[in-house]
Amino acid sequence: MGGPRFEFRDVRIDGDDGPIIEGFWAEIDANGLTAMIGPSGAGKTTLLRLLNRLDDPDGGAVLFEDRDVREYDVLELRRRVQSVGQVPVTFPGTVADNVGPDVAELLPRVGLDAALASREADRLSVGEAQRMCLARSLALRPDVLALDEPTSALDTASKGGIERLVRDLANSGLTVIMVTHDPREAEMADHVIEVRP
Repeated sequence: MGGPRFEFRDVRIDGDDGPIIEGFWAEIDANGLTAMIGPSGAGKTTLLRLLNRLDDPDGGAVLFEDRDVREYDVLELRRRVQSVGQVPVTFPGTVADNVGPDVAELLPRVGLDAALASREADRLSVGEAQRMCLARSLALRPDVLALDEPTSALDTASKGGIERLVRDLANSGLTVIMVTHDPREAEMADHVIEVRP
């Protein structure tokens, strides 16, 4: 599909001392990689969390495919809009237990050796765990991948691998939205949304 996948319409998010975000308007294109940039504390992560209702706005609306996200069944919405945080979260058990039945197909897709399927997930390096979390999200065959600073906890080599993977996923037709502080990552995006405090 072309056109916007998401729309933020006059979104307001309140903090303890007044609005964190006020009067925010933006569109997220269905195609390619969208980078969300801006200084710390501007509300980028909070905006990302609105996409699959991990948070709701205090004012305005967020539309997903022309419907308010609040009109969707929340479980359906979160299956279609998968989010991966800054710090990888592993579930108990092996990598295969975490990723599911498609583990042999998905691990190579995220740059991991299929032999890692039998390893305990809590024994992965941070970079491996971040890739496994991406594989776990892809196992649900989402329409959208929402990434919050996916490379912030990684060393340079792992960072480059994740950046290439994100670019490949966007090229494959997945809508990818990535919060980043890294100007270089913003440059590799197809679309950039600047969030100002």
